[in-house]
Amino acid sequence: MENIIIRRAVREDCPRLMEVVRELALYEKAPEQVTVTDSHFEDSGFGPTPVWWAFVAALPDAASPGGEKILGFALYYIRYSTWKGQAMYLEDILVTESARGFGIGYKLFKRLEQEARERKLTRIIWQVLEWNEPAINFYKKLNASFDSEWINCSVDIAL
Repeated sequence: MENIIIRRAVREDCPRLMEVVRELALYEKAPEQVTVTDSHFEDSGFGPTPVWWAFVAALPDAASPGGEKILGFALYYIRYSTWKGQAMYLEDILVTESARGFGIGYKLFKRLEQEARERKLTRIIWQVLEWNEPAINFYKKLNASFDSEWINCSVDIAL
């Protein structure tokens, strides 16, 4: 796994990224909650006004499309706080199950930190499910702070 390449996601990566998103949804026991269409996902990242950016972890593989196999990715967007200003919001960082334990998640996170510095963002923030011990342990190794004070809220809007 030392041949892993961390690079910016490109439009052509979107079908594979959605496969990995669906893998995550299965892991989180909520596959029916992935309702975004492939075209909406792609347009949201690579259309005229992108709202997300991502890095992929790819392994050279001549048998895969594009000559590489994407084993994970980290997708983020910019969030604004009236108290703190702009921050990187990490929507998802995930590595396919078969590729976990090889430092790929760490490499992706380090690339996010570099991106945050380049964008002059002083924080990376995200959420983790309270039962996801492997993810929590990973974040602890990164010296992440955990906030038990805030409650997540949302309202679904019918279109």
